[in-house]
Amino acid sequence: MPRSHINNTGDLKEAKLPRRDWILLPMLSMLTIFLLLGSTELIARRIFSAVTNTISACLVLNDQSTGVRGRPNTTCVYKRAEHQLVEYKFNSCGYRAGMECGPKPTGTYRIVLMGASYSLGLGVPRANSFAALLPAKLSQLTGRKVEVYNEAMWAGAPHRTYLSFNDVLAANPDMILWQVTPWDVLNVSALGTSEPIPPDAVGKDTSLRSKVFAALKQLRGNVGATGFLIRHFIYESQSLYLRSVLMAGDDQSGYLKSEPSALWQSRLNQFDFYAADMEERARAAGVPFVVVLVPNRAQAAMISARDWPDGYDPYKLNEELRSIITSHGGIYIDILPDLRNIPNSQQLYFPIDDHPDVGGHELIAELLAKELTNGTVPALKAVAQPQVVLKQGR
Repeated sequence: MPRSHINNTGDLKEAKLPRRDWILLPMLSMLTIFLLLGSTELIARRIFSAVTNTISACLVLNDQSTGVRGRPNTTCVYKRAEHQLVEYKFNSCGYRAGMECGPKPTGTYRIVLMGASYSLGLGVPRANSFAALLPAKLSQLTGRKVEVYNEAMWAGAPHRTYLSFNDVLAANPDMILWQVTPWDVLNVSALGTSEPIPPDAVGKDTSLRSKVFAALKQLRGNVGATGFLIRHFIYESQSLYLRSVLMAGDDQSGYLKSEPSALWQSRLNQFDFYAADMEERARAAGVPFVVVLVPNRAQAAMISARDWPDGYDPYKLNEELRSIITSHGGIYIDILPDLRNIPNSQQLYFPIDDHPDVGGHELIAELLAKELTNGTVPALKAVAQPQVVLKQGR
């Protein structure tokens, strides 16, 4: 058979693409990439939509004498990217308490809850928050009527809690429960919802690792919802999430270290100052002052994994806070050991947002009920030994 006409290289030149194809093909490739990126961005924005401009109508954000506080008798809706749309209703005293402020009902043991966004129930309906779930669990275990009056506040760092402590005592508590997280130590002197006030004694972390983390954080903020989508799924991996946390530098992740740096020791000293004053005032009023550290997602991940790098200890901050609270005569309850029996407990938190989800609040309520009724608080001693079934991670 005769050879192909094109193979007669002696007679014909090699076939070439038309000039316009060299222009059109790259353009089509770029258009395809942009269409894929655009559609991914639209899908990500739909999945991780946010409604953030309504909550300000329910909060006073610029009062330096009180810090952030709720506006009495207001109702707002708010949604962060990973949250559902949630209603926040504040009573006539400006708290998301689920009840009106006023005299304690006869025969009721009243716990006044202090804290920040974990206690407020940020990201979950109030009925699903641990503050709302805890009273029924305690009443069942103790055989007495128990209520939790929630005075936790948005961005309720220790300085802000200290300024509003008169409200806590005015609620006529039988017990004060202060729920803290590593955020409270990180932002110990903060009053507002924006950047935390840096410690007076020690400057910000200027290490290379911290600068790299800040650059990566700024880059993530510029890639839109697609970047958020990618981070959300990457952070569902325990190992990748912890690796990212430990890259943050001492300023952000120093609470996980086995030996606090000068920066974190300064924050702990400030925390000690606020805690000592509030404990003294509670003691003068004859009210038990109880403190519990609820771990954040990184601590929960380390404890569940039962493994962490040299130089780190997820229990260290817990022990530091225990020492502070008990040194002033307060009561410290410890829920961290129970997390060892819950694999992947970090899955009970929103991956990026770091707040507990509905399952996380249910677990916190169970652990608090168990520790509060084990005899540490005599008035709440269980009538029978509680049998707590700990919730597994998703």
